[in-house]
Amino acid sequence: MTPDPTTPSSHASTAATTHSVESLVRQQLGQALGGRRGMVEAAVPTLVFTALWLTTRNLNLALGASVVVALAELAVRLVQRSTIKFVVNALVGIGIGWFFVHLSASRGGSADDQALAYFLPGLLYNAGYAVVFGLTCLIGWPLVGFMIGSVTGDPTAWHRDRQIVRLCTQLTWLLVLPCAVRAIVQGPIWLAGHSGSISADTAVATLGVLKVAMGWPLQLASLAAMSWLLGRNHTPLESGLESGGVTPAVDPG
Repeated sequence: MTPDPTTPSSHASTAATTHSVESLVRQQLGQALGGRRGMVEAAVPTLVFTALWLTTRNLNLALGASVVVALAELAVRLVQRSTIKFVVNALVGIGIGWFFVHLSASRGGSADDQALAYFLPGLLYNAGYAVVFGLTCLIGWPLVGFMIGSVTGDPTAWHRDRQIVRLCTQLTWLLVLPCAVRAIVQGPIWLAGHSGSISADTAVATLGVLKVAMGWPLQLASLAAMSWLLGRNHTPLESGLESGGVTPAVDPG
């Protein structure tokens, strides 16, 4: 019988193969990002939507093609029996964008308004993500800490050690930064296109390019900074499992 992955024994097994808090966080982040393939699968539907809208001005065609591309990616994943998480995320994003497009249409929005509406969920997500994650740092419970707790089996044991809290706070701020930058840069462009200060075509083209250019590249830059930060320390994970807290080791270097 296969053990439940949420049982304490499975937590202990995972922790046993992860010797430090830093290596654990690197492992969890790697799984969350999905590697190069996950980046491509996230970017291609957006590029297809933007290119077709700008060349055909047919919103339904652009939306439909982006869905077809994402479904093709899903089919390949299923055939290869690999994780479909990242493709499903892309499909959910397209579905939410489609909902906002039709919401705009139902309120009498023009084709330009509807095209801009496709990008609104991403802006709201990035702004909300930055605010929520930032608040967890400000109140002293950074969300990265719960990544550690999800493996150790005690969701709050990491909070008993100030050095672990500080490390998790720094890592969480590095996750906040890309989302905050996207919202700050792309938000004014969306508003300018919506208000007519710039043409809708210019706004859609710019947002489409920025969504890709500021997507995984910024995430990778954030990950590189996190890897550098994680590489400076080696905090044993096992001690936290045994004593209920996580005690940092002294860095010999």
